[in-house]
Amino acid sequence: MGVPQMMLALAYRAEFMKEALEKSQTITDNMVSILGSFDHRLSALETAMRPTQIRTHSIRRAHENIDKTLKSAEGILSQFDQTRKAEAKILRGPHEDLETYLEAIEQLKATVKFFSSNKNFKSSDGVVHHANQLLAKAISKLQEEFNTLLSNYSKPVEPDRLFDCLPNSLRPSSASDKHQGEGGNKHSSEQQKSLETAIYTLPTLIPPRVVPLLHDLALQMAQAGHQQQLFRIYRYYSKHRWHYAYVHALFISSEFGTCQCQSMLSINARDTRASVLEQSLKKLGVERLTKDDVQRMQWEVLEAKIGNWIHYMRIAVKLLFSAEKKICDQILEGIESLRDPCFADVTVNSVSVLLSFGDAIAKSKRSPEKLFVLLDMYEIMRELRSEFELVFGSKACMEMRESAFNLTIRLAQTAQETFVDFEEAVERDATKTAVLDGTVHPLTSYVINYVKFLFDYQSTVKQLFQELESTDPEGQLAAVTTRIMQALQTNLDGKSKQYRDPALTQLFLMNNIHYIVRSVRRSEAKDMLGDDWVQIHRRIVQQHANQYKRISWAKILQCLTVQGESSGSSGLSRAMVKDRFKTFNSQFEELYTRQAQWTVPDSELRESLRLAVAEVLLPAYRSFIKRCAPMIDGGKTPNKYVRYTPEDLERMLNEFFDGKTYNEQKRNRKRRAASLFGWKCRCLLLSIPK
Repeated sequence: MGVPQMMLALAYRAEFMKEALEKSQTITDNMVSILGSFDHRLSALETAMRPTQIRTHSIRRAHENIDKTLKSAEGILSQFDQTRKAEAKILRGPHEDLETYLEAIEQLKATVKFFSSNKNFKSSDGVVHHANQLLAKAISKLQEEFNTLLSNYSKPVEPDRLFDCLPNSLRPSSASDKHQGEGGNKHSSEQQKSLETAIYTLPTLIPPRVVPLLHDLALQMAQAGHQQQLFRIYRYYSKHRWHYAYVHALFISSEFGTCQCQSMLSINARDTRASVLEQSLKKLGVERLTKDDVQRMQWEVLEAKIGNWIHYMRIAVKLLFSAEKKICDQILEGIESLRDPCFADVTVNSVSVLLSFGDAIAKSKRSPEKLFVLLDMYEIMRELRSEFELVFGSKACMEMRESAFNLTIRLAQTAQETFVDFEEAVERDATKTAVLDGTVHPLTSYVINYVKFLFDYQSTVKQLFQELESTDPEGQLAAVTTRIMQALQTNLDGKSKQYRDPALTQLFLMNNIHYIVRSVRRSEAKDMLGDDWVQIHRRIVQQHANQYKRISWAKILQCLTVQGESSGSSGLSRAMVKDRFKTFNSQFEELYTRQAQWTVPDSELRESLRLAVAEVLLPAYRSFIKRCAPMIDGGKTPNKYVRYTPEDLERMLNEFFDGKTYNEQKRNRKRRAASLFGWKCRCLLLSIPK
């Protein structure tokens, strides 16, 4: 019973599920039918709405186009309005308000750019053409304003202003400034260091408030481009001013004439500033001199001009050129293609004038007196070398930089050649006028002073030798000095042979070599020549002194020598004694007459020589008088033979080498005669028995 019931329950449930599924299928079919009808209706609705959607999209696009058009119109109208305002500012010119004028130019450039990028506008070409014409006028007015400002504020610098910019030690009013007129002769290391560390104040060439205006003008003009074409046009205008109207019209109307004046700026600035710079140097005293001009000048005039040139070079390079470089850099800042060439063009003539004088001196006929001015010139060129490298360091200035360097080398070479010339001139000096008193010859003092000056310049000379590729400049200077000294001694030996009196020959050589030795010992030449050189030449001085004594006094001393004399006896007859006294008197008076006119200028040497003679003569004379005078005292005229006392001889010896004239000697003889008379009276009184 249980199983059938279960089957019935399952059947019942299956039936129920069948009915539920059938109902679900029916509902599904109904839903599909309903959804299908909705799809049809939506398709119909979409078809009905499409025209509306199309109209709405068109309206939206129309609104967007209208907005864009309005905005474009506003931009165009704004450009037209700004162009109108810019045109008004351009027509007024830049002199009233340069900043506003430059803004107007920028606006015109913006207008050209705007309409050039919107060619679809109907009036674009006309607007661009009109704006370009305005720009051309604007740039032309800028050029005129640039010219006006540059011309009005470019004035030559007065010399007094330049002197005020120098260090105190180099100003003409300074007591220590001998360099300007004389070229300077003392060159201590302290002075050189002082010059190297001296502070220079650059002069104001253009008022600082004007420089930014010129820079703004230059920058606008430089942005024009096409510089080569306008460079040629401007040069043509400069040479043919009657074509100015044609060139100006071409500048305004040509395709390349729009905002194209960079080269015009360069040449105009160059012409203005170059002229002012040249006038500043001319006011200072700079002039162009050729080699022929230099050759015709008297030495004193030329020496002064060289001293001035050294001063001018320092002022020009350290002040004027440096200030010009600063102004050029400020005005043409940002215009790299023009800045250095423009500065080179501004300064080239002035540099040429200055260097041409130095070149004329270096190429002129060499002479010994020019050596030290050559060294001065070489020294200033070396001093200014770093400034030349700094101020004229650009490629555009290379020719000027090389000219300065070449002048430095040429001065060094000429100075070195002058050394050789001087050595030869000293050795070959053919002055035949001998110094009659045997004193120091003018050639000796000249050469020694020359050597002293040379050692004042020894640092410069060493640099010069080093510049000319010497491996041992100090050794070369020592060799030059030694050769000069040797040449002098050779020449003095030749001059000494002009004297007929061999004693004067020895005195002359003694004086001159002693002067050389003393001068060397008191100068820096001693360190260069060495102690051995000094000692050797001191011995030479002594040798000449000994030779003088032998030649002058050997013969006279023989008169006072009594050979074979025994104690208490002279071994001479009365006649022989008289003859000896007569010979002695005659020879001594002759020596006195001549040698009192000779000169030994050095007081120590003079006293030493007198003492050396006295030490030999006086003892011999005293001894001779003591032995031989009594033999003639009993005669009628004993003073005829014994004319001089030992004291007289001593006084007379002290008058040797004083360079006394004949009249002075005559007065001295009268005084000695009176003295001799008194001595005889005393001798007579002593001989009377009490």
